[in-house]
Order: sequence, then structure tokens, then C-alpha cells
Amino acid sequence: MKSDRIFGLDCLRALAIGLVIFSHCTFLLYPNDVNVVLNIFRLMGAVGVDLFFVLSGYLIGGILLKMMNNDDINWSKLLRFWKRRWFRTLPNYFLILCVNIVLAFLIGLKLPKDTFLYGLFLQNFAWEHPNFFTEAWSLSIEEYAYIFLPLLLFLMSIIIKWNGEKLFFLTSLVTIVLLTLLKIHYYFNADVLNYHDWSSSFRKVVVYRMDSIYYGFLAVYFITVYKSFINRYKSILFVSGLVIFIMLHALIYIFKMSPETHLWFYSFLYLQVLCMSLLLLFPLFLDIKGKGIYKEVIEFVSTRSYAIYLVNYSLLLLNLQLFIDVGALGMLVKAFLVLFFLSATIFVSNLIYVYFEKPILKFRDQKIPR
Repeated sequence: MKSDRIFGLDCLRALAIGLVIFSHCTFLLYPNDVNVVLNIFRLMGAVGVDLFFVLSGYLIGGILLKMMNNDDINWSKLLRFWKRRWFRTLPNYFLILCVNIVLAFLIGLKLPKDTFLYGLFLQNFAWEHPNFFTEAWSLSIEEYAYIFLPLLLFLMSIIIKWNGEKLFFLTSLVTIVLLTLLKIHYYFNADVLNYHDWSSSFRKVVVYRMDSIYYGFLAVYFITVYKSFINRYKSILFVSGLVIFIMLHALIYIFKMSPETHLWFYSFLYLQVLCMSLLLLFPLFLDIKGKGIYKEVIEFVSTRSYAIYLVNYSLLLLNLQLFIDVGALGMLVKAFLVLFFLSATIFVSNLIYVYFEKPILKFRDQKIPR
């Protein structure tokens, strides 16, 4: 049976989770240090999450664009779309949420007052994410992004009888513009003292970040509609994306731009330009072909990337830091600890994928076919 996996997208998933994981390793190797090199590594972890966002937008946008092109978007198809997404995202999420809650009780950690909000992905809807199961902030953003714009596209297809591609593009673009109004409100009302304040109150909040996923919708539109042009200049687009990415962060370093001094930049430019620079890499990646052990490794990491993302930080890293004074260890011991962290992450993630996630996806494909 021929796999429908796109190897280039598997490479992007593996890259994204790799950036996240290796940034977390720095908290074991250099827990108390702060310098430019460490900041870059830790920044790459945040970039990894942004890569996940635009990749999700590209994939989900592609499904919806195909439906609209075929004039095949209706309430039944939209419900099927949501059910398939929920079978993909919710089981792992609730499994790890429950494990974190049980561990908190066993260890004696205090749960957030509004822990029930995690059940509805509301824990960071328009406010800061609680200091519990902290990686869940990005999942809330994705879940609401999957609901809001797909529903809007469905409603617009009923109201406006335009060409499917045109309606998809304009609705996505207008949605991004309208979400900017919320950023304007943030800019004039936020009290930001440092990067952490901005990250907590803006970067990790649903209403301010859904547009990051919708940039992926715009990307799939251009790659689909202007396929020949994109293919012809994919190398130039790739280099342009790298240059923009490097220049964006060089500007921050050279001019010492931080959220407390340049909030306008971090509210209206930084994340938006970052997402667009990442999307410029996609056309070249889409043409990458894999074979042999290289392909197997990439596909292994890619298929387990969701489980890896969920277990590596709050479930493993934070508990290691809770029971071990990492700062007091020698570098050799820290290196072994990092090796244990990586091994445990892969081991636990593989168990979840093979014995939990994969059977659920198989059940989904049987009961809710594409």
C-alpha cells in the first residue's frame, strides 16, 4: 500500500520538533546561564513551535481549499473534517493532561484553580497560560484556529457564490487583518516589562496567535494557484526565507529590540514576518525525496512528533529539574542526564504512538474516511 505521506513535510515536522527538543536540552546543560548563544538556542525552540503552526495551517488549509475548489464544502463535510482533526489531536492531549494531573497529586504540586478550563482549551484563550502542562498553550491556539476560519469559510460559501479559490484567499486574508485589531488593543493596553511578560501575555494567547496558522492558509493558496511560478523560483524563495529570517533576528540583536522597548515591533511585525519567512522554505521542502535509513529516521521522528512535543517538557524535563539539582552537577553528569532525557522522550513517545495514537488513527480512518 502506497503511503500518502509527503517526505518534505515530514522533514519540516522533524525539524520543528528537533528545534523544540534541543532548546529544552539547554535547560539541563546550562540551567542557570544566560548568554547570546544560549538565547539563540532557546529562541529556536520558539521558532520550532511557529514552524508547527504554519505547517498545520498549510495542511489544514490544503484540505479546505480542495473542498472549496470542488464546491464540496457543506455542514456534513465540515463536521467530518473536525471529527478527523479531533481524533488526531484530542486523545493524546487528554491522555497527557490526565497523566500530568495524576503526577501533580502524587508529588504534592498545587493544580491551577481553573484546571477545568484545559478540558475546553480555554486556559489561555485571552489571558496568560497557567504554570501547569505549559506546552498546552500551543494546542489551544491550534484547536480554535481549526474551528474559527473553517466555520467562517463554510458560512461565506453559503452567503457569497464566488470562485472557491478566490473566496478562500480573501476570507483568509480578511480574517488575518481583523485579528490584527485585537493586537492593536493589546499594544495600547499591555504592561510589558520583559520578554517573558510579552511571551506569556501575547505569544502564548489564543486570540493573538491564531493568525500564525492562517498564514499557512495563504501559503497553500499561492503554492496551489501559482504552482508553476512557485516551482520555478522555489530555490530563490528558499534563500529569501533564510535571509529574511536571519535579518529579522539580526535587527533585534543589533538594535537591542525587546518587547518592553519595541512593543510595536513584537505586536505587529516579529511573529508575522517570522511565519512568512518559514513559509518561503516550503516549496523547496515539498520537492525533497527521501530513501533508505535517512527516510526511515525522518518518518519515525515525524510520526511521533506530536507525542514528543507533549511529553518532553512538563512530563519529563520539569520533573527531572524538580528532583535533581541540575545546577550542582558536573558537565559530564549533565551530558548523561541530557542523553537520558532524549532517550526517555523517544521511548515514552514511541509507546504512546504505537499503542495509543496509531490505533486511534486507524479506528478514525475506518469510521470516518477522508
